[in-house]
Amino acid sequence: MNDPAAASAVPRRPRVRAPELVGEGGWLNTGGERLSLAALRGKIVIVDFWTFCCINCLHVLDELRELEERHGDTVVVVGVHSPKFVHEAEHAAVVDAVERYGVEHPVLDDPKLATWKQYAVRAWPTLVVIDPEGYVVAQHAGEGHVHAIEKLVEQLEAEHGAKGTLRRGDSPYTPPEPAATALRFPGKVLALPDGDGFLVSDTTRHQLVQLAADGESVVRRIGTGERGLADGGPGAARFNEPQGLVLLPDSAGGGVLVADTVNHALRRYDPATGETLTVAGTGHQWFQGAPAEGPARETALSSPWDVAYFADRVWIAMAGVHQLWTYDPAGGTVRAEAGTTNEGLVDGPAREAWFAQPSGLAVAADGSRLWVADSETSALRWVERDGHGGGFTVRTAVGTGLFDFGHRDGPAGQALFQHPLGVTALPGGSVAVCDTYNHALRRYDPATGEVSTLATDLREPSDAVPAPDAGGGEILVVESARHRLTRLRLPEDAVRVEAVAHRTRRAATEVAPGALRLDVVFQPPPGQKLDVRYGPSTRLIVSATPPELLADGDGTGTDLHRELRLEGDEGTEGVLHVSAMAASCDEEGEYPACHVHQQDWGVPVRITADGARRLPLVLAGMDEG
Repeated sequence: MNDPAAASAVPRRPRVRAPELVGEGGWLNTGGERLSLAALRGKIVIVDFWTFCCINCLHVLDELRELEERHGDTVVVVGVHSPKFVHEAEHAAVVDAVERYGVEHPVLDDPKLATWKQYAVRAWPTLVVIDPEGYVVAQHAGEGHVHAIEKLVEQLEAEHGAKGTLRRGDSPYTPPEPAATALRFPGKVLALPDGDGFLVSDTTRHQLVQLAADGESVVRRIGTGERGLADGGPGAARFNEPQGLVLLPDSAGGGVLVADTVNHALRRYDPATGETLTVAGTGHQWFQGAPAEGPARETALSSPWDVAYFADRVWIAMAGVHQLWTYDPAGGTVRAEAGTTNEGLVDGPAREAWFAQPSGLAVAADGSRLWVADSETSALRWVERDGHGGGFTVRTAVGTGLFDFGHRDGPAGQALFQHPLGVTALPGGSVAVCDTYNHALRRYDPATGEVSTLATDLREPSDAVPAPDAGGGEILVVESARHRLTRLRLPEDAVRVEAVAHRTRRAATEVAPGALRLDVVFQPPPGQKLDVRYGPSTRLIVSATPPELLADGDGTGTDLHRELRLEGDEGTEGVLHVSAMAASCDEEGEYPACHVHQQDWGVPVRITADGARRLPLVLAGMDEG
């Protein structure tokens, strides 16, 4: 029913025509049809700029699911896949990712960032809202914005329903044909004791699968295969994209602990009874400001990706917040153990270190180290006791930061990986690294400091385990994108691979030398205000690569603007790292709902004499044109 009053209550917005959606990779999930904004006129279009390596992008995919369901006749979500890593520009990899993460809307594969540039996007993820007449009305960088976007959608439905410019009907989404394989994008693998075969997290099918000792024959499936969070027996339990697995010692209660990633939970599976029980997490995602320690079932987690038993506790690769947490099975508690939630590569005392989406864990053969595959920095790192009062220290074996990656063997200081997701302790003290986006299995030897290649031509290896029956001479690798376990003999001599180095390339922003005004644009969503009940509601962290690029203005503050001073000659290039957070709450109600908006940017810059003296970054707000 048309409501002119509702339409008139909607504030006026800037009228900026949305650029067309173009990309050389073509369209997915449309049944072969090429979409255009003109064909979508009359719909509210939400454009989601994402890349499949990015945990924040995966969070947004999950946030959008309920909105898509509730407003399916008025809203069309269009994913624009905009790659960071070289592997992500491969069309087949994008096809795999769309299925792997259950993306149920049209996706444009934009390998050369054509649409990204047209919309002046600076960060993954970014959401842009386009009204039924084809105008951009809002832009949000980062995650946590879907609540505000849904309110805007409701306003647009009222406004354009009243004007007669809203077109209801089905989405252009066309699902792909399902494939028949025993596993579908498996994530992690665990060798079961007593020769009982292997347990695999069958991620896309939301199950655990027990395989026989041959690594192929299915013994049983655990879970209904539908997304959800439910405890019970093999036919009743429900998971949501499970990943990491670890066998708990009897002293910690025994059984298998499962990182149930999208449920933001830890589950305990008992192979003897087939029962699954939730032991940590609330089922909701942890956000800044929430408790970072406490009773396990009352404390939220954020995309736990892997688990390992080290130093008498379970360590959790908390990919969603760039930290390592621990879980104490005896005390039933969890806490943040390493990392600040800032994304990057910084070593030192565990609580001061920076990680970037840690995704794989393994305990050294002698128990002295916890190895970490830190995927977004393409790094291999480790945690060890610091020898002073029972604390821990973080160190890096291979890797330099967020933007350098490749396939290069040799001394660890110059070796390169590309988004590794798994690490495995090998006999003799070396470790195997599942170098996922290089489709390779690599080895790092701490004794020599050398990196070598064990095998190539794998397909997105994500985890591995030594073959129990091979005396240390063989390894089973999870080939996630080939949907199988692959048995390999560990070679005595490494495979020689021609060295390839890459750096994330995006168009550099030209800035003037000297003073640069940084403004993070944030406008609380309609009906909300900044949450100042407990002090400042905003936070801004700034740093640079190389550090000497930033002569002044680095560090942490509470204002969303900062006066920076850049050092460098004409043509000097670098990256400004900006992390912003803002908290807002509903203006009305006895118990107002509160929301955290956060985003990290890596902004490539080039110093030129006539460059810009202001750098605006949109966290949330109306499009400025």
